[in-house]
Order: sequence, then structure tokens, then C-alpha cells
Amino acid sequence: MANASSGVAVHDDCKLKFNELQSKRMHRFITFMMDTKGKEIVVDKIGDRATSYDDFTSSLPEGDCRFAIYDFDFVTAEDVPKSRIFYILWSPDNAKVRSKMLYASSNEKFKKELNGIQLELQATDASEISLDALKDRVR
Repeated sequence: MANASSGVAVHDDCKLKFNELQSKRMHRFITFMMDTKGKEIVVDKIGDRATSYDDFTSSLPEGDCRFAIYDFDFVTAEDVPKSRIFYILWSPDNAKVRSKMLYASSNEKFKKELNGIQLELQATDASEISLDALKDRVR
């Protein structure tokens, strides 16, 4: 179904892979991108459970936008293991204006398609999605 604000559709695979991450814990992260025509959001990259956070951040392109999901495992102050699903809008400063506008206008609709997002971040550079930034958000 096309997004009313940007006209961009969401490929069924996006929801399928997100559900695999959320309920089956099959993936550590998923990145999503616009297809080459800018008409549909599709799965870009998937990281398995053993993938490191550095692998995730290095999978984000330096000069283009992405939507990303990261399943963040952590231990609380009470020594209880927990997990939170982060939704990240990656929009680096040096991305093309058209790309930034297309991702921004599709952002809300895409988030609604992925039921179960717990925390959100918008990032324009790597420091905004550092491991410390995620840890600060789950406290």
C-alpha cells in the first residue's frame, strides 16, 4: 500500500523480516532502503544474531539514508538481561537532499508498519548512534 505523504510502498518482505527479528530473534539488525525508483521500501541488509554493533553501524552508508532496526541486548542495573528494539532513521548530513526528503516523508508510515518498535533514534552521524547512545536510551 502506497504511503499517502510520499507515495512510497512497503514491500511485504520488510514486515516478514521484522517479525523474524522481533518474535523469533533470528536477526540482530535489518536495514531498509528505497528501491532504485524510489517507489518502494525494501530490505537492504540483514545481520545474524552473532553480528556485532560495529558490523551494524558499518553497514549504514556514509552518503545515503536508511531505515534500520537493531535488537539491542543489555543488562540492567539489577543484573537482569533485557532486550529493546531500536528503530533508527539514518540520514547523514552528506546524503542527497532528495533522499533525505523521501526518507523523512516516508518515516512515520514505515514505523507504523513495524509493530513492536520500542525506542527510536534519528541520526545524522555515527556519534548519534554510538553504543553509548543506545545504552543511555535504555536507562
